[in-house]
Amino acid sequence: MERVVGTVVRGLRGPIINKGDDLEQIVVDTVLNAAKVEGFEINDRDIISVTESIVARAQGNYASINDIATDIAAKFGDDTIGVIFPILSRNRFSTCLHGIAKGAKKIVLMLSYPADEVGNHLVDLESLDEKGVNPWTDTLSEAEFRQHFGYQKHTFTGIDYIDYYKSIVEEHGIECEVIFSNTAKSILDYTKSVLNCDIHSRFRTKKQLKENGAEKVFSLDNILVESVNGSGFNESYGLLGANKATEETVKLFPRNAQPIVDNIQSRIKEATGKTVEVMVYGDGAFKDPVGKIWELADPVVSPAYTPGLDGVPSEIKLKYLADNNFAELQGEELRSAISEFIKNKETDLVGAMESQGTTPRQLTDLIGSLADLTSGSGDKGTPFIYIQGYFDNYTI
Repeated sequence: MERVVGTVVRGLRGPIINKGDDLEQIVVDTVLNAAKVEGFEINDRDIISVTESIVARAQGNYASINDIATDIAAKFGDDTIGVIFPILSRNRFSTCLHGIAKGAKKIVLMLSYPADEVGNHLVDLESLDEKGVNPWTDTLSEAEFRQHFGYQKHTFTGIDYIDYYKSIVEEHGIECEVIFSNTAKSILDYTKSVLNCDIHSRFRTKKQLKENGAEKVFSLDNILVESVNGSGFNESYGLLGANKATEETVKLFPRNAQPIVDNIQSRIKEATGKTVEVMVYGDGAFKDPVGKIWELADPVVSPAYTPGLDGVPSEIKLKYLADNNFAELQGEELRSAISEFIKNKETDLVGAMESQGTTPRQLTDLIGSLADLTSGSGDKGTPFIYIQGYFDNYTI
């Protein structure tokens, strides 16, 4: 029978996961039951994606604002702390900021503008042009920023993040000065002790700070790298990837997740004889055209995955072949020619014209983004994503 469907993605409903649950068995049972109920076969190289949130929940990887405060105080003492480049997020950073402020004596909060690194805007680019402000050279005080741009609320949340973050700090009885700059060393005019809160640019930021005279430099991945008073922790990412759990606690990024994906793969193999790939996924990448948000708030899209998901796709562009290599062919003759070309394609297509436009991104980034969009971030109740046919091409 002619195959008429390529990749299929299913969001699988599962139970609410709690600390101590056998997540591996829950995933296996959910997949096997879904296959039985929905009538699909489990095949080699199918993909099971598990959201990072339930991995951390099963691990009980949580920390309180008091735990964060204890670590901040141990690292910075009585120094004024420059807290720079945080993302603008109630879910991702506000509770962390409570902990940072509780452990500090004074904070100078430096926000990047016109937007944070994941696309949340404080002001639009047109406003910068109108006011003659250059975000790459100009450092603004809070008063100067307000004079130029007034009070603006986030497109989706309706929050003025400048006031919101400042109020969080002041709630803990300490002074908060707000400035705006995209140059890391700008903070050194205010303090030599810095906590840089950017995610993907953090290593460059720390390097710039140290090269320009900073005396104490820590980033979010240096906070809670070990347990504080019995708290959760993450030895690789610290507070990066944390989410608000309650008003007093955050759920940290999962730790030691590799055995989990490996064991799920093994249990599926035992139950079905098939070798599936398994990954844990966090934030994928999708730019919202209205809010201009990129997502990508986790330090990596996938903190753990089975070896078959390593690397990048090696694909060719069908429309390029149809328009160029086989422009004179049509119908079955064209289909056969393209199929034969795909079967004999090179493993490494870097630089080949036939691959232009395919953009060989990391497989885990692509699949993680697909899984993240499928599960959503709300009430779908599908923390497991089952993907079939992802590695198939036109010939299969």
